[in-house]
Amino acid sequence: MITLRPARERGHANHGWLDSWHSFSFANYFDDQHVHWGPLRVINEDKVAAGQGFGQHGHRDMEIISYVLEGALGHKDSMGNSSSIVPGDVQRMSAGTGVQHSEFNYSQDGTTHFLQIWIIPNQQGVAPSYEERKFSAEEKQGRLRLVASPDGADGSVSIHQDARLYAGLFDGDEQAQLTLAEGRLGYVHVARGEVEVNGRALAAGDALLYDGEPLVTVRAGRSAEVLVFDLPRQ
Repeated sequence: MITLRPARERGHANHGWLDSWHSFSFANYFDDQHVHWGPLRVINEDKVAAGQGFGQHGHRDMEIISYVLEGALGHKDSMGNSSSIVPGDVQRMSAGTGVQHSEFNYSQDGTTHFLQIWIIPNQQGVAPSYEERKFSAEEKQGRLRLVASPDGADGSVSIHQDARLYAGLFDGDEQAQLTLAEGRLGYVHVARGEVEVNGRALAAGDALLYDGEPLVTVRAGRSAEVLVFDLPRQ
């Protein structure tokens, strides 16, 4: 079964400095039909105004991935990490026993547009850790490039969960496929542009949920950026 989750049906909160769309229940948005998909708990599409951001706050027992689409996202945490990630970078923070961090758009004249992704770990109480990797556009063009995995395969960031995240860029006749093993769940999120996935025309913010389907097929993109999750059942 493949289920469409249209962009317009997501939760939405506009705080002025932050415009956020929630694919799953988050903060004041609750939808008992969309709390999580397997261990995938959060996909927030966030646009942060110039000079604004999330002040210091805490997390525990969560794998947090940041994927920047536009601008730059500054990061500081209680582990001593300080960095700024830009499009092409994938940042992973394992909150484990507890970590404090802040995220900011330090630009004074541009918006930072990014996806905040939370994955429920299969281990609790691990030591907090941090990692980031850069993936060029060429690595993702016309293919699904592994960017997060349980074992750091192929240069991906490593997460404490039997889940894999792929990213791809698609234009024109380019096509890529991903096989889902029996018993696995899939989730496709269109970050931007337009694309056809398993015969369905999708636009930015749209998603497909896979249950009992063996194949994800991505094709016919128009300036499309796509994330594909291969997930266990919870």
